[in-house]
Amino acid sequence: MNDQELFETDRLTLTGWRPDQLPDLMALHGDPATARYLSADGHAWTEAEAAKSLALWIEIFATHRMGKLRLIRKTDGAFIGRAGFGLHPPTSEPEIGYALLPQYRGMGYATEAATGLRDWIFQNTDWDHFIGFADVRNAPSLAILTGIGMTKTHVDIYHGISAQFHIMHRPTP
Repeated sequence: MNDQELFETDRLTLTGWRPDQLPDLMALHGDPATARYLSADGHAWTEAEAAKSLALWIEIFATHRMGKLRLIRKTDGAFIGRAGFGLHPPTSEPEIGYALLPQYRGMGYATEAATGLRDWIFQNTDWDHFIGFADVRNAPSLAILTGIGMTKTHVDIYHGISAQFHIMHRPTP
């Protein structure tokens, strides 16, 4: 494992980002199909928005050894999307999130990454819980959150979308 890798699952390697990987992030978040559930207007990211997020994710990885990570398919090294933990702005608690390029959706990669992240955070950090949320219209994403064992808490407006929030507490031994 190199210093950019956080961990591996059966099919994926989760790594930090480098500034030269901005084109991968633009391919993901510059795509309207990806952007559709991420904001009220569903706008695809501009290069400036992607660069700002990329810088933040690089910083979070460097300082907290977490963040929104690159998902690399182990069989061929393909970039397939991102998954990881951000720090939810209003509360600074870890928030799980994921997004895949359209051609890799429906293959179980997001669930595999989310399961690995769930296990990683409780094995490698002192956090006692994390949250996650998805647009109430995004049934596949909501299924991933409940599928990894998260509990629904409430629906709230976040970035202009009606979002179903979930929480996962550290399992008791």
